[in-house]
Amino acid sequence: MIQFEIIRWKNFLSTGNVFTEVALNKNSNTLIIGDNGAGKSTILDALTFGLFGRPFRSVNKAQLINSINQGGTVVEIEFSIGNKKYIVKRGIKKNFFQIYLDGSLLNQDAAIRDYQEFLEKTVLKLNYKSFTQIVLLGSSTFIPFMQLKTSDRRAIIEDLLDIEIFSVMNQLLKSKVAINKDTTGTVDISLGLARGEESSTKHLIEKLKENKTSQIKKNKKDIKEHEDYLEDYKKKNTGIDQEIEKFHISISDESKVREEVKSLLTYKSDIERGILQSEEDIEFYENNKECNVCRQDIPEDFREKMIELFHGKMHQMSSGVVKLGEKLSEMKHRTDDIDKVLGKIQGFKNDIIKNQNSIQVCTQYINKVSNQNDEISQMIDDIDIKKSTLESIKENIEAYTEEREKLSKEKHLYELATTLLKDTGIKTRIIKQYLPIINKLINKYLSAMDFYITFELDENFNETIKSRHRDEFTYASFSEGEKMRIDLALLFTWRAVAKLKNSVNTNLLVLDEVFDSSLDASGTDEFLKILYDLTHGTSSNINVFVISHKGEVLYDKFEKTIKFQKQKNFSTLAA
Repeated sequence: MIQFEIIRWKNFLSTGNVFTEVALNKNSNTLIIGDNGAGKSTILDALTFGLFGRPFRSVNKAQLINSINQGGTVVEIEFSIGNKKYIVKRGIKKNFFQIYLDGSLLNQDAAIRDYQEFLEKTVLKLNYKSFTQIVLLGSSTFIPFMQLKTSDRRAIIEDLLDIEIFSVMNQLLKSKVAINKDTTGTVDISLGLARGEESSTKHLIEKLKENKTSQIKKNKKDIKEHEDYLEDYKKKNTGIDQEIEKFHISISDESKVREEVKSLLTYKSDIERGILQSEEDIEFYENNKECNVCRQDIPEDFREKMIELFHGKMHQMSSGVVKLGEKLSEMKHRTDDIDKVLGKIQGFKNDIIKNQNSIQVCTQYINKVSNQNDEISQMIDDIDIKKSTLESIKENIEAYTEEREKLSKEKHLYELATTLLKDTGIKTRIIKQYLPIINKLINKYLSAMDFYITFELDENFNETIKSRHRDEFTYASFSEGEKMRIDLALLFTWRAVAKLKNSVNTNLLVLDEVFDSSLDASGTDEFLKILYDLTHGTSSNINVFVISHKGEVLYDKFEKTIKFQKQKNFSTLAA
């Protein structure tokens, strides 16, 4: 049981920088009164904000901060569960959220969302929707059970009946189904790959067996043919080398001949220059009778003598040029012969290069085919290894097949479990078992408030309402006062069911303005009787807080009255 003990708040809505504190377990029933805007309903927002991080009324988080002090908003709630004492603290500006257990702050390493989930699922074991259905009943922003969507109705009932675990199990199951699907996909891929590998390995083994002999034989034949080619090219090059050697011998005088030709050409050039010079000297003496340097007369006999002398030199040199020409002609024939021989030698060398290229090609081919044979031989040696690999692949296929069958059986079980955990499955069966009790309690409380109708919920939480005369109605067809009676009956029913199941049992019940507009005098009296039974009967551990404007009417009906008032723009408790 959750025993709420104390709630305190400051700088929250209209409350100032001094804590407002309310004891939640001191009196069986407490009346909260005050003028409009005095802060009566602040306790509702403080409760839900402290526990769930959101106010009860339609107020955004920024509006919760006191508009005058602009910060330092704090709500603290103390409660006990068994022998464990908890304090929940939550603040805005500065923002914080803390849970204390027996005076020690719980680990805050997790994210705030996870921290909140821990509080709701592990500590309180109820969420905001459930809390507002069994602990709080308001007249403003509260959404009664009958106005909730079917999914939200179901969630509350599952919470109360402690069967939400099946929804959790269903979510876990969905995760397992997803994992099963992914794993199955992975196994299917692995199985397909293994089968493909098995096929290719078998094919390789057969190919090795089929081709090993014929391929090696063919390769050896090719090697022999190219070795013969290789030998033939080598012999040809040897013969050519011998021919080249003979030719080199025949022109062994090449350098001597070319040197001699060079010398003769130089000598001839010198003689021809001498002839030209002699011709110039003769011309000078024939055409000049005085020295062109000293301008003295040249004797006639001297001129004749010099002309004769130079004519003699020219004759001698011309004879030499003729002889040199004959010699050069002779040498030219020899150099022509040498050049022809060199041309043949170059042709032989080109043949050697061609043959050498052929030798290289043959050598490369022989090496290539030899390597192929080595590879084939290695592949032949690998046949046994491939066979071993094939056996391993078969083992993998067998293992994958077994795993696939296991996953298929697992999937079948998950599908069966999914069917059971659906809303239409085991949860509906449990709900159907409790529906008679729920409907009996609802009608009990309705009768206690002198509202004589037959009210029933089905497994889909749709209502069937009949009068004494068996006329059928819907919740929406009733007046606001009649709806309030139904809402109260459902509230008390949910509390009774929660206590019965021990799923959500708490001392606290807060009712906001239920007496003010929706209940007439008769309904008010009957409702007070219900409250009296709750607080003084077998359920005397309940602490009821009623917020109302009818303080003058209800003042003497409650053990304690708390009055809120406005002082200097701040909401405070009256002394």
